[in-house]
Amino acid sequence: MKDSLPFIRPLPKKFTFGNESLSLGPALSLSGNAASSHIVRAAFDRYKGIVFRNTDRYGLIRPDRTLYDVNKLNIIVHSFSEELQLGFDESYSLFQKLRFILLLEKPQLRCDLAKTVFGALHGLELTSKRSLSFSQSAFSQLCSFDYTTKTVQIYKAPWSIRDKPRFAYLGLLLDTSRHYFPIDVIKQIIESMSYAKLNVLRWHVIDAQSFPLEVPSYPNLWKGSYTKWERYAVEDAYEIVNFSKMRGINVMPEVDVPGHAESWGTGYPDLWPSPSCREPLDVSKNFTFDVLSGILTGWALVVVQRLLQKVSGASSVTKVSERLWSQRDSNSGGNINITALPRLQYFRCLLNRRGVSAAPVTNF
Repeated sequence: MKDSLPFIRPLPKKFTFGNESLSLGPALSLSGNAASSHIVRAAFDRYKGIVFRNTDRYGLIRPDRTLYDVNKLNIIVHSFSEELQLGFDESYSLFQKLRFILLLEKPQLRCDLAKTVFGALHGLELTSKRSLSFSQSAFSQLCSFDYTTKTVQIYKAPWSIRDKPRFAYLGLLLDTSRHYFPIDVIKQIIESMSYAKLNVLRWHVIDAQSFPLEVPSYPNLWKGSYTKWERYAVEDAYEIVNFSKMRGINVMPEVDVPGHAESWGTGYPDLWPSPSCREPLDVSKNFTFDVLSGILTGWALVVVQRLLQKVSGASSVTKVSERLWSQRDSNSGGNINITALPRLQYFRCLLNRRGVSAAPVTNF
């Protein structure tokens, strides 16, 4: 359809595109001052692997770089701070300039004006999809594998994108106190969050049902876990936080007190008011506050917002993320089966190709 929206989720705040197609070279390299950031370099390598997955599989990488239109991604950032805080600047701009062969210049793809490293990531996602965080993201979604030529193409070039989130808090809740998730599954959820440009993982790690978290100063607390195999060691927690940070996502651990804390007393019964009254915590005892202080001081982990309860719900999350990120109304104007669902189905396929199980969309 002539007036249909491009298959980008969530939609950028402002964008324009043309009618040209450009081939992307598998020897694509990273340039610009962002290349000195280990977070950006790692994101570039991840998205490059996604974009060129099929060319690697078919063994069709051509050694002659001159056969391709685009061989370099230029990313410029204004700040190299890697401190994640709620409300950090996630804006980015992505430009793709066409040059004619008479000028002896190749087409260029640039992610300029990312205020932070994490803004650059989003630009990469859009072209695979995030500018340290946001411009790389945008980059990946613009790239498509052409099964006829067996090359990676950027369609509807040249692109010009200026983007920033509508809200500062774009989160997902993960409740591992009631439903244990292995570390690999949590990482898959975090990865899918980055594809949808969500920036906060609210990790509901402890509740009445179980206490799966290791607290070194009070080692009996995680006796309240479902089993000894369904626990998170200190190293696991740091791994989750660092994995999230590399994708521009804050982790906010959530601990309910004094209610919802029956599991605490499995390891330390003195936290209960009595054997027959197991919650709330007994706030008349100094020991209760000592344990709480041990949890807070021993876990200086930063996490924010709400997580997926099922990986198969990844498609539903993309619908919510677009409304949180973009001010554009992608659902208005005509039949949503024509205007909205095709884009959502396309994104579902994108998730599946990246190894994230996403169920078919049957309603919007």
